[in-house]
Amino acid sequence: MHLMTVFSHPFADRYPAAVMRAFHEPFRGQGHSIDVLDLDAEGFDPRFTPADHDHFWGGPLPDGIGDMHRRVEAADRLAFVFPVYWWGMPALMKGWIERVFTPGWAYQYGSGVEDRGKDAVAASLLPSIPTTLIGIGGSKEATYDKYGYADAMRTQLDVGTFAYCGLRDVESHLIFDVEGDHNAGNRSAGLDQARQAGAAFASPERVARDAKEEHFR
Repeated sequence: MHLMTVFSHPFADRYPAAVMRAFHEPFRGQGHSIDVLDLDAEGFDPRFTPADHDHFWGGPLPDGIGDMHRRVEAADRLAFVFPVYWWGMPALMKGWIERVFTPGWAYQYGSGVEDRGKDAVAASLLPSIPTTLIGIGGSKEATYDKYGYADAMRTQLDVGTFAYCGLRDVESHLIFDVEGDHNAGNRSAGLDQARQAGAAFASPERVARDAKEEHFR
């Protein structure tokens, strides 16, 4: 099995990276290969450039985006590990999705660019590769529950982004309340949570999910 993990945090020696390593432990223990796309370390430019805009309207693929496509296409599993900023992904990771999930590769309007704005999406083009999201939050679970932030994130990301493009087998995990010395126990529990998520995600007995169907139940 080949896992691709997209990671967004400026430091490789802080808690989000430890969560990613804990999530990877079951994969490494079973001898699976892992491609870590560390967006900060690789210097990915998240800005939607004129070249990206041109491609959106039928122009050529911008430099470097095809390489990202091939890395995703090689994966049997996809994972996204990130700190939660303003109840969503960091801008760097969101920019990666905006630039890499391109029309004609991730989704298709009608029969082509000429149908944009007239026809609905005719095809979600990505195969339903099992995908997991692990968000690391500084707030308490009660805060997410009170305001519906976790549900909002699942609607935006699991359904509105990934399932929209065909990645319907999506699961989300949130690690809560990890900031400050007084939350050391929560951080330790979060690492255990990440290991358990990794073991379940790597398991050959894992049952596929359908995030879009679950959303409408």
